[in-house]
Amino acid sequence: MERFRNKKILIVGIGKTGFKLINFFNKLDCAIRVTDIKPIFDLNKPVKKLKKIKPMPEMSFGEHKDEDFLDADVVVYSSSVDPNLPQLELARKNGKEVYSEFALGNKLCRKPIIAVCGSYGRTTVAHMVGFTLKQDGKNVFVGGTSESPFIEYCMLPNKDEIDYVIVELSAVQMRRLTDFHPKMVIFTNISENYPQNHFTSMGEFMETKLSIVKTLSPDDTLICNFDKLANNTFFRNANCQTYWYSRRSFVKLGVMDEIQGTHFHDRRIHSNISYHSEFTVKKMRIIGQNNRENLLAAVTACKALDASDEAIQTCVERFPGIPHRLEFLMEKNGVSFYNDSKAETMENLCESIKSFKGPVILIAGGKDVEDFDFEPYSNELIDNTRVIVLVGECKERMNRALGEHNQTFIVGSFEESVLFAYQKSRTGDTILLSPGNAASDFFRDYEERGNYFKKLVYQL
Repeated sequence: MERFRNKKILIVGIGKTGFKLINFFNKLDCAIRVTDIKPIFDLNKPVKKLKKIKPMPEMSFGEHKDEDFLDADVVVYSSSVDPNLPQLELARKNGKEVYSEFALGNKLCRKPIIAVCGSYGRTTVAHMVGFTLKQDGKNVFVGGTSESPFIEYCMLPNKDEIDYVIVELSAVQMRRLTDFHPKMVIFTNISENYPQNHFTSMGEFMETKLSIVKTLSPDDTLICNFDKLANNTFFRNANCQTYWYSRRSFVKLGVMDEIQGTHFHDRRIHSNISYHSEFTVKKMRIIGQNNRENLLAAVTACKALDASDEAIQTCVERFPGIPHRLEFLMEKNGVSFYNDSKAETMENLCESIKSFKGPVILIAGGKDVEDFDFEPYSNELIDNTRVIVLVGECKERMNRALGEHNQTFIVGSFEESVLFAYQKSRTGDTILLSPGNAASDFFRDYEERGNYFKKLVYQL
């Protein structure tokens, strides 16, 4: 860290990660400038926040100026910034140190790294592994997101005492990432879609996403989803110790003697890594098919890391879930409350309501999107809910699409939606906030909506 002290730093991109970087370099008495391609009138809140920082960074908005990049000693950019930006190339050619935020965190990290990759499920798996290792008395850092970027590890007062650094890693963060060698890689799945604003083709996306597996050696470990990735020869032929996990039984699949790993058999989780272990799921706190799959990934990783069976069983029973993702809040008078504010598409909403076995009272709605058709989703909503409470800009159009549901209600405010849902509930019901729409009609983002929902629930 000290090698950056008193250097001239240019931070490219002024999102959440940008402010974390400012905090990091301020502790090293650096001269900081920030630059963002967005015009200043689109950055009203960030600029106000920047002006409160002491000492206040210099700022350039609306364009990236060559002279800003040439004047800096070190250039650090957030993952949303194109790593092939002409000004970044100019800085590299002129001998400047250029890093992505993730690459900078990696350069400064001296601890074993566990990288969680895949198109979805990364956050839950990373936190499950961290939760389990903490039960065994390990010190862990979990990050790699905009909320908790890798660079935060470098600011921990006890960073020298950390046993494992667990990071989420997307394909976007892997672009031009060099000298990254994790001890363990967990691969949950690969989506059929790719972020077209960051990659020119599916081929480029796949090559980038899979590049991390090429860094693994026989001393390293790869954890793979058998149900999604077993047919991929790239994973089958990886040059490392590979463990698989599956929601299906390895016995029934006929691969029990062929592979090592974790599977679900006879209503229990079985793992044959090092020695045979069984874990009961009867008291599992989190719900949903995807979360069960995430749990199997975490169990496999923790077994490979020699976590105790007691710590793993504790994770199965007590892991609370990730905020705003089918997050269990509490039970009151026999009614359970779940916060799924991050479900901002109708596909996510339909998947969430199918996670519950008992009656569901759904709170849905949000920002209206012109020409969006709710009709294709109406049957799933009708079949999987007892009561639907609609709120927000799109409530009228959603109500018309749900005309055949005889327990659909429209309310005027978000506060009223929670109170009304509770009034309609009976013992054994689940009240679920799963909006299916963006939060920007009433709220800044899904996090603000979810936090407000939690506040209202706890006040009941």
